[in-house]
Amino acid sequence: MTEVLEAQAAEVAAAPAPRRWLGLFAILTATLMNLLDTSIVNVALPVIRRDLGGSYSALQWIAASYTLVLAVGLLTGGRLGDMFGRRTMLLGGAAGFLLASVACAMATSTETLIAARILQAVFGAVMVPQCFGLIRDLFPGEDQAKAWGVFGPAIGLAAILGPIIAGLLIKADLFGTGWRMIFLINLPLGAFALIAGRAALPASRGDRSTRLDVAGILIAGTGMGLLIYPLVQGRELGWPAWILAMLGASVVVLAGFVLHQLRRSAAGKMPLVELSVFKRRSYASGVLFVVFFFMAIIGFSLAAGLLLQLGLGYSPIGASVAMATWAVGAFAGSAAGAMTPNLGRKVLHIGLAVMAAGITGVYVVFRTSGIELGGWNLAGPFLVAGIGMGMIFVPMFDIIMGEIKDHEVGSASGALESIQQLAAALGVAVLGTVFFNRFTAQAHTAIAVKANALAAAEQVTLLALGLTGVAFLLGFLLPRKARGANH
Repeated sequence: MTEVLEAQAAEVAAAPAPRRWLGLFAILTATLMNLLDTSIVNVALPVIRRDLGGSYSALQWIAASYTLVLAVGLLTGGRLGDMFGRRTMLLGGAAGFLLASVACAMATSTETLIAARILQAVFGAVMVPQCFGLIRDLFPGEDQAKAWGVFGPAIGLAAILGPIIAGLLIKADLFGTGWRMIFLINLPLGAFALIAGRAALPASRGDRSTRLDVAGILIAGTGMGLLIYPLVQGRELGWPAWILAMLGASVVVLAGFVLHQLRRSAAGKMPLVELSVFKRRSYASGVLFVVFFFMAIIGFSLAAGLLLQLGLGYSPIGASVAMATWAVGAFAGSAAGAMTPNLGRKVLHIGLAVMAAGITGVYVVFRTSGIELGGWNLAGPFLVAGIGMGMIFVPMFDIIMGEIKDHEVGSASGALESIQQLAAALGVAVLGTVFFNRFTAQAHTAIAVKANALAAAEQVTLLALGLTGVAFLLGFLLPRKARGANH
């Protein structure tokens, strides 16, 4: 299989696509669809609940279902590209993602919206892993730097503008669509990705000589579901014994997944995850680093947005603007992180320290401002926290992969991307549950509701600060230099 793929890559490299920039923008558009649907839905959650009803746990599922299914799907998405061709899988994934987005926009209940979000994630998991391989195919050798010079800043700008655009779309209420337009915006994006991708992306035959590990996919999905479901639903159900049993069962099932992968490797079959990479302390520590880091930032940002809308009565656009300095800081921090490759893991510690300072500033504002809190009071601390977060994003994966051998890179990077999505789902589940547990305490007046929301946000902020501290300590176990600096 490897020889076939290498031959195809060499074939593409020998004859770069004449319309490769059009192909790059098709890839960028596909990536943006996934990025936007991962983040902008958080802006609309309170509005969605007012329109469709449903419990606060349902709001968590609208966000967590996408990242959970994406985590499972990413284990196999790249393999599908190898088997059937990256272009075919990206176009098929984009078409399915577009249709699932329409289903999200047409949802009549939170249950149907969650089901449509799961479909989005399934097709996103098919689409997203093809993007980086296709960029390598379109821009071989030194030309690749040109592509990343466009791709990276575009993604960064999308992170800044995405939530603001979501707020504007909801406020504009185009054609009476309200919050549904945040999903319908994928129609022009998806159409462009399909048309431009079909015209400009290089076709490849793929190699179907290997089989997908369907049993492994099912075991991993079951284990992750057993872990996330109790964390989201436990508060609402009163933590019955069977919910706690599900948490215990998740450990057993995930252990079964590890044994299944070991058996496949011993039998000479290709596993979903090459477990040998976890024998390296630096990589195993990096996995934990990713879990704590992403739980902190996803849970914290979710709670801050919920405080502004549910507690302080901000509109979606108002909440987006109030949190805009977080995204601006992340963009600025990512540029700083990209310029300091020689610092190695030190840049992660610097970024985490800055991020912790920003989160601490947010907590101080919460405590000193009380229910009179305004969005502008948070602008400075959000900016600082965003700068620290952004400094970590760019070098993090290269540093974690610093001691991984060349033949392990594919499996190690795929597992890391999957765990990142699982950590995002855990952030929504755990920190979201902490927020709603305090927010839903009995309140008879508007002032009491604000006080509950503020107290809930304070608790989540302290938890996020603790998770950041754990990530800081784990950073000392990571490789001193990034992968590029070690090879």
